[in-house]
Amino acid sequence: MKVAIVGASGAVGQEFLRVLDERNFPIDELVLFGSQRSAGRKYTFRGKEIEVKLLQHNDDFKGVDIAFTSAGAGTSKEFAETITKYGAVMIDNSSAFRMDADVPLVVPECNADDALVRPRGIIANPNCTTIQMVVALKAIEGLTHIKRVHVATYQAASGAGAAAMDELYEQYRQVLAGDPVKVEKFAYQLAFNLIPQIDVFTDNGYTKEEMKMYNETRKIMHSDVQVSAMCVRVPALRSHSESIWVETERPVSVEEAREAFARGEGLVLMDNPEKKEYPMPLFLAGRDPVYVGRIRKDLANENGLAFWIVGDQIKKGAALNAVQIAEYLIKVKNIG
Repeated sequence: MKVAIVGASGAVGQEFLRVLDERNFPIDELVLFGSQRSAGRKYTFRGKEIEVKLLQHNDDFKGVDIAFTSAGAGTSKEFAETITKYGAVMIDNSSAFRMDADVPLVVPECNADDALVRPRGIIANPNCTTIQMVVALKAIEGLTHIKRVHVATYQAASGAGAAAMDELYEQYRQVLAGDPVKVEKFAYQLAFNLIPQIDVFTDNGYTKEEMKMYNETRKIMHSDVQVSAMCVRVPALRSHSESIWVETERPVSVEEAREAFARGEGLVLMDNPEKKEYPMPLFLAGRDPVYVGRIRKDLANENGLAFWIVGDQIKKGAALNAVQIAEYLIKVKNIG
């Protein structure tokens, strides 16, 4: 199995290296690609030093079985044909192809089989907030159809990349030292603040991030579910949190929901209010599952249910989900 990582020096690219190693992913040869800025850097994987090659329009992807790409939508669009030309399956972490009708958008716990039909050789990895939400929604959808979702996200600095995480650290230091605060990666200072905007605004007043949650959820779940999202950047370092309200076709009891979450694939139930046990991003960074807690009936809707989830944006929200897609393809002998 020959595997490539495009965007190897970024936060998600580095997470790919860790996840592939942690899960003992079958690799005979690993090739790393990057921009002019990162080409030439060297990373150690399973005791072997690998140098990052410059991503170019050439035959470097000949013989590659799987290419994990996380270098931005522009790069994905420009190099998709080069990457897939010789039969490599491109599992893309950008927003470039997510809503294209001929590109499957996959979260293995929800719609793994969609990955088997890929006319262009591309599988899209959904947005991080969508991934962790649909893993949780899948458990409830198995009980009764979800008609509506209202979700508020609390997204850590990690969602904007490694440099954004560094900026948050530095902003806290600057504030505490009484120094001027430097702002580059966010619209405003994030330290000691909340920013109710992620990505640019669209004509309907929602941001692109919020519209991703609407459109991607429907595509992944093959559902007519209505989703209304409010996405907020918070001064946490890593792991996104979401407060979710769902309206179902029939009432679902708290006990029934708790049982569904407890047996749900990719989920961990952490719901013990009496002992103040519930998911928090500070303590769940670096973990694989999506954690669910604060499960309760919606007091304003007989068919409503409310709950809280936390998931690591760089792991399940990005690198891990992509690797799980590849693992599924290997399992069903659809690749390699």
